[in-house]
Amino acid sequence: MLRIENLHVKYGAIAALKGVSLTIDQGKIVTLLGTNGAGKSTTLRAISGLVKSASGTIELEGKNITNTPSHEIVARGIAQAPEGRMIFGNLTVKENLEMGAYLRKDKAAIQQDLEFVFSVFPRLKERIKQAGATLSGGEQQMLAISRALMAKPRLLMMDEPSLGIAPILVKTIFEKIVEINKELGMTILLVEQNAHLALKIAHYAYVIETGQLVIQGKASEVAENAEVRKAYLGES
Repeated sequence: MLRIENLHVKYGAIAALKGVSLTIDQGKIVTLLGTNGAGKSTTLRAISGLVKSASGTIELEGKNITNTPSHEIVARGIAQAPEGRMIFGNLTVKENLEMGAYLRKDKAAIQQDLEFVFSVFPRLKERIKQAGATLSGGEQQMLAISRALMAKPRLLMMDEPSLGIAPILVKTIFEKIVEINKELGMTILLVEQNAHLALKIAHYAYVIETGQLVIQGKASEVAENAEVRKAYLGES
């Protein structure tokens, strides 16, 4: 579904990505692991068109989308639940979800997707008239994921969905990510610092350090890698 070849991104004189190449197969959950500042979010932002790549290519289903404006990226079928959730705090839950479907005209299908979102996250239905800012951190994360789903993407990208959330809700959100993948057959690219949980649900994994991919493979194999176990799973 998505192929990145030799991607370079710079912030001024600083090289954030140094020749990243990765492939995401349709219908799979792929996780991108790494420490803070390794280049995880930059990779997502480059795919989304939020930062310009200096060189390299990004292809969606065989079509070059490198440096395409971000609103066109959404129209082509990629949506992102960003780090820090970035929901519209002054809008209600329903209005946030409607903003996710902003580019769509298929009203009946939008209603169906709204019902699907509420079936996955019933708590959002209970809070449908509440302002986004009044929700808990976990509820806001549910809303951020659901808002992205309302764009009806073929590729859903999530940036640190467990960040700042109570542990019991983190488990719920990861279960829901699996449900979305299975129920909709949706391809998911997951950036996550909780390597243990990410490797548990992913099919394939990449590890990035200082802008370069250093380890890749089936998630189950990466979870057994000695370096990964030491650096990300807290094992000696």
